[in-house]
Amino acid sequence: MLDLTPPPPPTAEQARALHRRFVQSVQIVSIFVGLLWLLLWALDQQHVDVSQFGIYPGRLSSWLGLVTAPLVHGGVEHLLANSFGLMILGVLTLYRYPQSAPIAIPLIWLLSGVGTWLIGRPSYHIGASGLSHGLMFFVFISGLIRRDRTSIAAAMLSFMFFGGMLHSILPQEEGVSFEYHLSGALAGVLCAVLLRRRDPAPARRKYSWEIEAERDAELEALARDSELDLPRPEQVPVLWQRPDTESARGQLLPFPERRPPASAVPSVRIDPADDQPPTRH
Repeated sequence: MLDLTPPPPPTAEQARALHRRFVQSVQIVSIFVGLLWLLLWALDQQHVDVSQFGIYPGRLSSWLGLVTAPLVHGGVEHLLANSFGLMILGVLTLYRYPQSAPIAIPLIWLLSGVGTWLIGRPSYHIGASGLSHGLMFFVFISGLIRRDRTSIAAAMLSFMFFGGMLHSILPQEEGVSFEYHLSGALAGVLCAVLLRRRDPAPARRKYSWEIEAERDAELEALARDSELDLPRPEQVPVLWQRPDTESARGQLLPFPERRPPASAVPSVRIDPADDQPPTRH
């Protein structure tokens, strides 16, 4: 499912952060490409054979070329052909995938060389074309996998400028290392799959019905929680609390006097002799 919902307008702080990231991406890539041109000039002035820095498939002595091969080129035309791709694809990678780029670029650099060492023809392979092909396939496949708005835009830009790399991974010319191109492309695809969740998708603008649905869900959750909540102390009735009226406090209840029934009183017989005065002796 494609997510083409337009993002919300960035805040002032977010806009400054995005601009700062873009400027840093351009600076880093420009410095790297400038160093490649400086290295080409220095090696040409010293008449150094650059093949010793390349990758020769199957030779253990050329393992150093896994690191140095992308740094050397056969001439101005060779480096000029790679410079444009490195600039555009490098900026797209660093700007759109700032967390994946520090991992993806070294992996593409090394894996493209390893693949060339394994499947390459018996010749010296040099140049940054393996790196540029890896970055193109990384950006393009990441857009297909992530399917968010900015990733798709980056993938479309990479394909618009460098879609011809899909053909250059196959044998085309005698002096062109399609093995380096193919190995870089496979490394880019691998990095896109492995790092697909490392950079979070940018925030997108929500539609009105989505906001209403989230609000209704929150109200339902609050209603369910309120049924389980205990009442507050002032809401609990106290059964032993007396009324607050003064007339009901300290009142004694009258109890009727209990008298025995007449039948229960014993009868006393009076002897007539008892009425006589006592005799004196």
